[in-house]
Amino acid sequence: MNPGALHTVLSLHRLHDGAMLGSRWNAFTRGAVAGLLATGLGLAGCAAAEPTSVESGGAGTAPAASSSALPTRTGTPGLRVGVVAAGLEHVWDIGFLPDGRALVTERAGRISLLSGTAPGAAVTPVAADLSDVYVQGEGGLMGLVVHPDFAQTRRFTTCQTHAEGGDPTDIRLVTWELSPDGTAASRVADPLVGGLPINPSGRHSGCRPTIAADGALLVGTGDTARGSVPQDLTSLGGKVLRVDLATGGPAPGNPFADADNPALRLVWTYGHRNVQGVAVAPQSGDAYSAEHGPDTDDEVNRLQAGGNYGWDPSQGGTVGGYDESVPMTDLQRFPDAVPAAWSSGRPVEAISGAAFLDGPQWGELDDVLAVGALRGQKLLLMTLGPDGAVTEVSVPAPLDDTFGRLRAVRLGPDGALFVTTSNGEDDKVLRIDPA
Repeated sequence: MNPGALHTVLSLHRLHDGAMLGSRWNAFTRGAVAGLLATGLGLAGCAAAEPTSVESGGAGTAPAASSSALPTRTGTPGLRVGVVAAGLEHVWDIGFLPDGRALVTERAGRISLLSGTAPGAAVTPVAADLSDVYVQGEGGLMGLVVHPDFAQTRRFTTCQTHAEGGDPTDIRLVTWELSPDGTAASRVADPLVGGLPINPSGRHSGCRPTIAADGALLVGTGDTARGSVPQDLTSLGGKVLRVDLATGGPAPGNPFADADNPALRLVWTYGHRNVQGVAVAPQSGDAYSAEHGPDTDDEVNRLQAGGNYGWDPSQGGTVGGYDESVPMTDLQRFPDAVPAAWSSGRPVEAISGAAFLDGPQWGELDDVLAVGALRGQKLLLMTLGPDGAVTEVSVPAPLDDTFGRLRAVRLGPDGALFVTTSNGEDDKVLRIDPA
C-alpha cells in the first residue's frame, strides 16, 4: 500500500471512531474501504491502471467526449489530477462553454476565460464592469452558471455582493453577454434577481447557482448570520431559490408561486444556514445542497419543494442575535423539518461546492456525489442509497490535504470533474479524471 492510501484509510478509521462522524453517518462497509484502497492505489477494477498523478503543462484543450465514446470501467478507478490553471485568487466557480473553453470567477471581482479544460490552459482576463462588487470577508464575486442556450445568446449569470457608493446594498444575480472573441462581457440583466440580504462584514454570503434538470435556475443562499432570516419566508437569505433563468421570476411549479410577496414566490426550500453548493443527480434529477454548520453538523440535504430544513438561530424569535447553539436541523422545534441526507458531526469540514460524477468511465463512482471541503481541505465522495441518504463516504488520497481549501466542484461536459482551490494565493483550477 502506498503512503497516500494508508494515510487516507487511517484518516477514515479516525472518522469512524467519531472524530468527524455525526449521528447520520453510516458505518463504513468492507466494500467502501476496498473501494477507497483502490482509489488510493490507483487501481481500476482488477486491471492495472496509471499511477495517481499530479500533472501540469499541456496544450490546455480537451477533446469533447460523448457518453458512448467513454470507456466503461468496473470497480473503483484511481484518480488522475491535473492543474488546468494556476496563479488565481479564491476561485469561486467555473462554467463551461460549448467551444471547449471555460469561464471562472474570483471572489476579488474578476472574470477570466480559460483557453480549454486540459492542463496548461491559458488564462485571459475578461473585461467587465465589476466596480460595484462589494469585496469584504466572504463576499465578492461568487457563483457562476453558463446558460444552456449560450451557443445562441452567449449569456452567463453570476452572483455577487453589490454596493452603491461604496455601501453594501444587497446580493444579486447578474446576467452577462460574452463578446464573440471572449475578451469582454456586458450586463444584460442587472439584476436578474436582486434583494438578497447582505451582511456588511460579508459573513454568510454564500450564493451558488446551478441549472436544474428542468432548466430552472436553483440558487443556494446564505443567511447573512442573522437569526430571523432562515425561517423568514419573505427573505431570500438562508434559502434555495428556484428562478426562471430568462425572466428572474419564479420558475413554474414553485411551492409559493401564488404568494402576494414577490420574494416568497422564488423560494424553493428554506431553513438553511449557508448554502455553498447545489448539485443535481443525473439519473433522478433530484437536487442536493451542501451547507456549512456552526461548530458541528455541516449538512448535505436532499431538496424537497417547500421543505423546511430546520435552522433557526432566533429560536422562533424568542432570542436576539444569532444563537448558533441550536441544532442545524431542529426537529424539536420543527417536527416536520427535512432531516439531512448527511451530517458531518464535529468538527465540521466547511463543505462547499458539490457535483455528481456521471458516466461509465467512473465505474463504481458513477452517480457518487463529490463535495469539496474548505476547512477539511479534501474531497468527499458520497454514495447515496435508494432513499437519497448518504450510505458511504470516502476521501481519495490525491485530494486529501494536497491542494488546500477546495471551493467549486463542477462536472465538465466531457465527464471530467473540476475543482477549484480557495487559499488566497496561487489558487488553481484542477481537472480530475478516472485513471
